Amino acid sequence: MIETVQDRWCARARSVLPAGGFGNFDPNIIIKRGQGARVWDEDDKAYIDYLTGSGPMILGHSHEEVLEAVRRQLVDGMTYFATNATGIELAEVICEAMPCADQLRYVSTGSEADMYAMRLARAHTGRTMILKFEGGYHGMSGEALMSLAPQRLESFPQPVPDSAGIPQATRDGVIVAPFNDIAFARQIITEYADRLAGVIVEPLQRLIPPVPGFLEALREETARHGILLIFDEVVTGFRLAYGGGQAHYGVTPDLCTLGKVIGGGLPMAAIAGRADIMAHFDIDKVGPEGFTFQIGTLSGNPVAAAAGLKTLEILRRPGTYETLRATGRRLMSKLEAEAARLRLVATVVGDPVLFDVVFADAPVVDYRACLKANSDRQDSFNRSLRRNGILKAPMKFYPSLALSEDDVVTTEAAIAAAMEAAAAV
Repeated sequence: MIETVQDRWCARARSVLPAGGFGNFDPNIIIKRGQGARVWDEDDKAYIDYLTGSGPMILGHSHEEVLEAVRRQLVDGMTYFATNATGIELAEVICEAMPCADQLRYVSTGSEADMYAMRLARAHTGRTMILKFEGGYHGMSGEALMSLAPQRLESFPQPVPDSAGIPQATRDGVIVAPFNDIAFARQIITEYADRLAGVIVEPLQRLIPPVPGFLEALREETARHGILLIFDEVVTGFRLAYGGGQAHYGVTPDLCTLGKVIGGGLPMAAIAGRADIMAHFDIDKVGPEGFTFQIGTLSGNPVAAAAGLKTLEILRRPGTYETLRATGRRLMSKLEAEAARLRLVATVVGDPVLFDVVFADAPVVDYRACLKANSDRQDSFNRSLRRNGILKAPMKFYPSLALSEDDVVTTEAAIAAAMEAAAAV
């Protein structure tokens, strides 16, 4: 077999990187460059990109206006550690956009943002426990890695750790509920109310939309008991709508976490929320006992802030979200039509800005419903897409604004072929 350039890079990666990659995505593909709606691997094979850096590249790769904003900032320096004007301006824009946000604090990753949001909830309430929902992704902290993707299903609210190295004490501080079960959520919040500091939830969990009344019930019950409601908007912020999931669904949390889009493709994340909660980051306001200590070498990095500021400016332009949603609806309709044509048991799940097909015959309303899907068909579907030049995560299409009509037509043809491949399993 002829060794390719990509083969050589994979071999080099295996010698220095555990499992041969960065831990994020299939290590057998090494991306060389991206432009617009496409990326190229080290063998110069082109893919239409629905991975989009796992969501940040909502404008597509190397958008010229974003690049120009980054170039202007690079001339003045790459990082300072000190506060900078570009970061202040971005914070103003975010706080104006997000209904819950009086103030924000920058970090570099969504994982950090979620970790600090949970810590803030404990600091503000004086309570210790966190409620999360099975299958919900909230980064890589010990609390977050409880029942993210459990293979052993425990009775609720018992959490299952998803990683080695998490102590029992961390497990004891988390309880777990099924997403979209309004009655159970009300019951568990009431039962643990005197110990619950916060409830953390993705307003759209991975791909699964909230059923009518679910987010409203969480808001009502947490407010009733003085528990903080945290929306993890690392994915949904500035993707579901300019004001995120909270604007899209009309439910305002106490805190939210942001990432991905707000950095325009560079490392940038934030915790945002009510001023009285965010005051725990200010020792002069809360004193040593209430102070939540937080620093980060690259927090509020001016280059990332410049990229994010320009990205949000572009997203505010008329017709932007209408265009993104129209593309998504078209591809979702294609998935549904091909499944129907082939009489495949399948459900298209998500929102036009973030979706996929799930080969399951029951409504996909929570993590356990996803487990009932035909994983062999899912794998065959994804392999066929990759062969036909479509790059996506195993369970997610992220459309971008860079997609052209030709890109969408090519994607539709690839979907038809992929459904044929799935039907053959």
